[in-house]
This record gives sequence, structure tokens and C-alpha cells, in this order.
Amino acid sequence: MPRSARILAFGDNVVDCYRDQNLMFPGGNCVNHAVFARRAGAETAYAGAVCDDAAGRLIRQALIEEGVDVSSLRKELGQTAYCVIETQDGDRVFVGANLSVSIIAPSPADLARLADFDAVHTGRSSHVDAWLSRFAEVTKVSYDLATVHDPERIAGVAPHCFLLAFSAGGLTREEAVALAQRARTAGTRWSLVTRGIEGALLVGDTGVFEAPAQPIDAIDTLGAGDTYIANVLVGLLDRRKPETILMGAAEAAAKTCLIRGAFGHAAPMNVDLSNMMSLEEIYRATRPARAPENV
Repeated sequence: MPRSARILAFGDNVVDCYRDQNLMFPGGNCVNHAVFARRAGAETAYAGAVCDDAAGRLIRQALIEEGVDVSSLRKELGQTAYCVIETQDGDRVFVGANLSVSIIAPSPADLARLADFDAVHTGRSSHVDAWLSRFAEVTKVSYDLATVHDPERIAGVAPHCFLLAFSAGGLTREEAVALAQRARTAGTRWSLVTRGIEGALLVGDTGVFEAPAQPIDAIDTLGAGDTYIANVLVGLLDRRKPETILMGAAEAAAKTCLIRGAFGHAAPMNVDLSNMMSLEEIYRATRPARAPENV
């Protein structure tokens, strides 16, 4: 029997603070990916940084309970990253955040581990683009560009990617296909575009594959896109048929929409929000993780 795919998620984490419910949930693109890929059958590990506070302990414990390897989870001084969310008509609205200690460069130990994994997942929220070439020298790279569709940014990351994912709920099918094809031309082997209630499409050497979204009454859509990406990556690593992969990913994403938070594990909100920044301030102030010395 073939072994399970092995995936290392490197980078961002937050606690998602639902202020109107006084609850916080573990989350962040890479934390979510590690959990959802694990639920999809992969062996997963998470490399990132939290602090020894209520939020950091929640993230660590949730990962352990989900069966994710946390041996590369660092503990730093300061405050664990957080994001403040409000829910409107079942959809999430980001109010503000503080990324704090979550933006890190890989350590020598992190880099040494990569060869033990079939893929490493990261994304725009982790700010480690300068390290992608290093990652790609050792293993396959999965990258989530989310809503960033800028051709220059795509050209910068796609050559290093096995899977490059986008969120594009506002695009037509034709625009989504064009986006995926642009990423393929730029160098990624596979390109995934999720389109919310319009479903998703996956583009690779063998063509364009599509799947509709499953009709549900969503409670909370947070984490649905991360669920989709994780399931697609696991399916590709397991060499399943693209049509089968997309159907499974759609089903898993629908289930995510039926719970609060990205993957549950709610706790009473215990976060100092006095240093919260608006999203505009975060985009302006956030600096990339330290680059490799020879770059």
C-alpha cells in the first residue's frame, strides 16, 4: 500500500477573533492547510511562530489534536498574531489584525526538513517569496496567491510552483481560465482557481478540469478556500484523476462552511486588541521575511 503524502506548511498563523461572539479560533492559511491536508489523508507538519499566550497555546493545542506535527513550531516573545472578523450573511469580513511574530524566515533546521516532505505549502500571507527558489530545489511548492492576480507577481512565483492557487469569486469562467492559463504559462505545473459558489477549475498539462460548488446553507465560509487547496494538493500528490480530486475538494470545502471558524476548536476570546491595525495599514507596513543571504 502506498504511503501517505507528506506536506510541510510553512508560514502564517493567526487566531481568528469573532468579536461579536467573544470567541477565537485557530487559523491562518498555513495552519489551515496543515489541518485540512491532514484530514484529507496526508501526513502534515507546520512550521511557524507563536507566543506563550492564550492564542499561541490554542493554535499549538489545536494542531496537536488534529494530528499535525508541531516540532517546527517556534515560541517567540511578544504576542501571537490575530485577525478580527465579523460575520455578515454567512460570509466573513476582516476588520483588522496584527501579524506580530508570524512573519518568519525558514531556519536552517526548517530547510533541512524539506527533503523529508513531498511538498511545502506557503502563500502570500507568509511573505517568504525570496525563499521559494530554495524550497523548489528540494521539494514541490504549493503557493496560495489568494486574490492577487497581478501578472508581475504571478511571474515571480509561478516558476517555482507545482501548484499555484487563486481565489477569484468575482471572475467569469472565461476570466478564471485565462488567469489559470497565465499562471501555467509563467511556469506552474498546476493552477487552481476557486470561484466560491461558482465552483472551481484546475488547469494542468492534460487540460482544464471543472467542478461545481456543492449547494449548502453556509454558516461560515472561513477556511473553505484553504480546504479546497489542501485537498487538491493531496490529490495531486496521490496521483488521483483531476475530476476525482475536484469533486472531493468541493465536498470537503462544503463541510468547512458548516462550522464556525476555519476548522473549529473555539475558545473564549483572550487577545489584546489595542494594537490592531487596519488591513490598509497592514499591507503598507508588513515587510517580507528575511531573505537568504546570497540573494
